[in-house]
Amino acid sequence: MKKEVKNQLDEYRESIDNIDSMLVFLLAERFKITEKVGKLKADYNLPASDKNREAKQRARLERLSAKAGIKPGFISRLLNFIIGEVVKNHKKLKKNS
Repeated sequence: MKKEVKNQLDEYRESIDNIDSMLVFLLAERFKITEKVGKLKADYNLPASDKNREAKQRARLERLSAKAGIKPGFISRLLNFIIGEVVKNHKKLKKNS
């Protein structure tokens, strides 16, 4: 591999690594907030999931992802995974309250 190609590849990979680090910390912050939501729901005996809210979020994020040039459906699949984890945690909090 040519040195300039390797250097460019290394630069791109460093950028990817930095972005991945930011994603991890953003997700951690998101989960901290959803933990608070889960505790509030448990305290007031509210359901662990809110299908109406989830549908609105999914539609909003799909619009944003289209503007950002992300493939249709990707954000919904990612959001489904994240919401699934959040709902599991909310159910656990409710069970333990």
